[in-house]
Amino acid sequence: MKINSLRPLLRTLDMDGTIAFYTGILGFTLAAKNDDWGWASLYKDEVSIMLGKPNEHWPFDKPSFTGSFYFNVDNVDELWEQVKDKTTVCYHIENFEWQMREFGIYDNNGYLLQFGQDITP
Repeated sequence: MKINSLRPLLRTLDMDGTIAFYTGILGFTLAAKNDDWGWASLYKDEVSIMLGKPNEHWPFDKPSFTGSFYFNVDNVDELWEQVKDKTTVCYHIENFEWQMREFGIYDNNGYLLQFGQDITP
């Protein structure tokens, strides 16, 4: 068995606001949206995510994901400059001892998004 990719589905009560966050602030492209299903698909480069409104199969009142979504990027400083004043910052950009330069922000739902670049000498 081969796993080809991982495409997380983020639950949201604000579909249009979430699409606007990911497309307007992070530069994702809306690939598909189905209002009847309460579903959307977005992508940027090699990364895909899905958005879904709550349904009867999954109780939901707010995001409860206990982890974060970590994005490896090419130019973390450029991205930081683009988003730092448009989002709620979890932690500012810095170099870490694990040889990553990274920062963390929250999306409009409260999901933690981390962006990092390898700085191994």
